[in-house]
Amino acid sequence: MNYIGSKHKLSNFIKTTVYSVVGNDLSDKIFCDIFAGTGIVGRNFKTEVKAVIANDSEYYSYVLNKNYIGNHSEIADKEAFIDELNSIPLIDNGFIYKNYCIGGNGERQYFSDYNGKKIDAIRVQIEQWKKSNRISDNLYFFLLASLLECADKVANTASVYGAYLKNLKISAQKEMVLQPANFDLNDNEHQVFNTDSNVLIKQIEGDILYLDPPYNARQYGANYHLLNTIAEYKPFTPKGKTGLRNYSKSKYCSANSVQWEFENLIYNANFQYIFLSYNNEGLMSVETIRKIMQKYGRYDLATTDYQRFKADRDENRNHKADSTVEYLHILEK
Repeated sequence: MNYIGSKHKLSNFIKTTVYSVVGNDLSDKIFCDIFAGTGIVGRNFKTEVKAVIANDSEYYSYVLNKNYIGNHSEIADKEAFIDELNSIPLIDNGFIYKNYCIGGNGERQYFSDYNGKKIDAIRVQIEQWKKSNRISDNLYFFLLASLLECADKVANTASVYGAYLKNLKISAQKEMVLQPANFDLNDNEHQVFNTDSNVLIKQIEGDILYLDPPYNARQYGANYHLLNTIAEYKPFTPKGKTGLRNYSKSKYCSANSVQWEFENLIYNANFQYIFLSYNNEGLMSVETIRKIMQKYGRYDLATTDYQRFKADRDENRNHKADSTVEYLHILEK
């Protein structure tokens, strides 16, 4: 999934740094990814630690992490359910088709008409199976995560859902085929939450806390609103040209509140090791973060250069630079 702030390309850097600080054996450690996003960092540690705690305030993220982190043992016949969903008839009265496809309302074009109808048909069927107890919670979130991943691949956007493209791009013209969102198997139980990180931090404890909060004023609830709409699939009145839903705004996206919110999180963290990913274009400067973290223990810093995330390939777009500096701030409390 194309995702702003994804740490996929930085996984080796993060993992190597964590091991160099904590030690070579993490098998008795509890690892918490409290701003989990798509869960890529937690996934990389899932089979190597005692347990992962994953959290994100966005519901689509919760769905992804319930599958990729929460699911850890085999689910019987999951491929058969994928096949069945791929063969069900399309419906033309579903919420996605009616509100986010040209054929549905003649305005928004986040998906082709075919894909909008198929997303609706699959989403309705998954919910019916859940309500009739035909599928378990584990299978439910596996199927939902599979739908989110595959719907994203055929979305008619530059990348995020803050706007749709005027004409269907090539990938959006392809007919969506549901593919399984596979997950790693292991013997350990993991926890997944869908709440405010600054609230949750007071209720959990562990060994390694990884922080990847929003860097800037972009609100994930707006950028990925349609994934939340598919995941929740509850009726509402879409707003404006882009069909926005109501969403909670993160205090980490405001220059007026981010420092207090961040220090409050560090203060309440019952973890020995804390790692913060942040880049050189964030709302908080390196020095600000250093001053806050140094109050609570031994501080260090690791850095690496990496290629900027680009939501499009428009060469005329005024990016400040092709790469940014990623900081991994380290605190031993």
